[in-house]
Amino acid sequence: MIIRNINLETVCGLTSQLPDNQLPEIAFAGKSNVGKSSLINALMNRKSYARISATPGKTQTINFYNINEELYLVDLPGYGYAKVSEQEKAKWGKLIERYLHGSAQLKAVFLLIDIRHDPSANDKMMYDWIVAQGYNPIIIATKLDKIKRSQVDKHLKAVRQGLNLVRGTKVLPFSSVTKQGKDDIWAFVETELLGKEEVE
Repeated sequence: MIIRNINLETVCGLTSQLPDNQLPEIAFAGKSNVGKSSLINALMNRKSYARISATPGKTQTINFYNINEELYLVDLPGYGYAKVSEQEKAKWGKLIERYLHGSAQLKAVFLLIDIRHDPSANDKMMYDWIVAQGYNPIIIATKLDKIKRSQVDKHLKAVRQGLNLVRGTKVLPFSSVTKQGKDDIWAFVETELLGKEEVE
């Protein structure tokens, strides 16, 4: 994907109305500090367009990034941050649920998991919940640069087993530092989700 223009078009909070977008939407979910903003910035070829917060649990809105007037990358609030009250977590859950049910253009949900660790209870709950909403999430295993190359397969297996993934679920390793995996993610989006021919 050649990025020609980006526009943070809509920021949707708890009481906001969801936008009636006409372009395909690709959503990104993941727990706080898993590298969601870093991934979105890498996909957009920007250093800090999506705000990266030093404080986990800071993204409390759904942010819609219009890419090339062709599709939206949708940044969902992070989950699982301990210092956020249960009441706040419930509100964010309702916001995400309203989006998953209310978007007519949502083509896929990517769920980010830290490749270094076995999936947490929150990760498992989020995966099962997205599946229950009728989506089969694509897994992005982040922080790939933090483990040795020889360890990658073992860690990917732990992610698959820890989430008890539906057979055939795509798992894409990614590093925001080296950008390894970025082209694979875009290739998947363009060919599998947008139905474009793969360009050699």
